[in-house]
Amino acid sequence: MYRVTKVLNHNTVLAFDTEDHQEKLVLGKGVGFGRKVGERTTFSPEVTVYLLVQQGRGDPKDLVKRIDPVYLDVANGIVQAARSKFGEIDTSILLPLADHIAYAAERIRKNEPISNPLTADIQALFPEEYAVARVGHDLIREATGLDFSEDELGYIALHIHSSLDAMRVSQAMQMAALVRECVELVQRETGMTIDTASLSYNRLMTHIKYMAARILKGEKLSMDVNRFMRESYPRAFAIAAEICRHLGDSLKQTVDEGEIGYLAMHIERVFELQGHAPQAE
Repeated sequence: MYRVTKVLNHNTVLAFDTEDHQEKLVLGKGVGFGRKVGERTTFSPEVTVYLLVQQGRGDPKDLVKRIDPVYLDVANGIVQAARSKFGEIDTSILLPLADHIAYAAERIRKNEPISNPLTADIQALFPEEYAVARVGHDLIREATGLDFSEDELGYIALHIHSSLDAMRVSQAMQMAALVRECVELVQRETGMTIDTASLSYNRLMTHIKYMAARILKGEKLSMDVNRFMRESYPRAFAIAAEICRHLGDSLKQTVDEGEIGYLAMHIERVFELQGHAPQAE
């Protein structure tokens, strides 16, 4: 049983759960229609109920009241699309996501959109999250008439990723930036330009992403190909060693030496697929 505490619009209400004594955000088509403050009610299984979680930005109830309910509804649609895609996710992204979309919409209306230098990297690193962000684009356009750019969708994809990996949006952004830096290091060291649309590029980026995640978690690889890669492909091994040092310094973590040879395999694969094969000098 719930007690309605505030009706935000026809599709959004705040309600106090009389069983666990917590206030919650309830979203669903027509859920607020005809409701009155203080009314005791139950909600249909079709609605979505969110616990208002403290996230370091003040009282979440105040944030709910400040955000236009249109954006809460859009964010809910994106969360549900993410659930359909990935299964269980952390639904506490709802308020930060809605707040971000509302702010982005305001910038677009003022003709002040922001760029995202990591859009291509986000698309490559988090393709499934980006696909959900594209669903969000349609929801946003339907609700507001606004077209969000690829750059804006990149930020939405990071919010979605944060709901899957217990990683804050800022951390996901740092991860994308680190991967970009590592790929640029490969290009700088070899003097070659990697085709960002190639399968080898995407595999390299994905490997570095998971390698960084392993470093943060302190996990170690079960395989060790260092000796083979050092002797057979010294140039790729040297570049891999430099990337691992860079990641370790940036993440302030110790990198397992086994990561070097495994990364060198991916770098050598990039060389081969793009017609470059720098071996021993």
